[in-house]
Amino acid sequence: MNRTELLNEALHNLQRSSSDIEACTVFSEDGLVIASSLPPDMDEDHVAAMTSAMLSMGGRTAEELKRGKLEQLFVKGDNGYAIVMHAGTYSALVAITRKDAKLGLIFLDMNRAVKAIAEILAS
Repeated sequence: MNRTELLNEALHNLQRSSSDIEACTVFSEDGLVIASSLPPDMDEDHVAAMTSAMLSMGGRTAEELKRGKLEQLFVKGDNGYAIVMHAGTYSALVAITRKDAKLGLIFLDMNRAVKAIAEILAS
């Protein structure tokens, strides 16, 4: 399997591990899509760009507030959550969840996924 296929498989495994995760994507810190499992009604380039900007601001905010290095970033809306975690040195994973999602389990599954994604990207 090539790297893209391995990343798509990692995203598929993440979604399969939790029925609360509706969609996910891996993107570079500069906002470029690396692999995606988003529904057709979501523009993956737009999602990656917006999430990249949030990740940058979240990191700066964590530093300014003396909270250390940013580990997770999440946004809660009426319809659910968007959760972002670094996946390697220059990439990140975003998961879009249902509003009644069990966040503890999603964090656990995402931590496993970001480790796998980081290994794939490092190879």
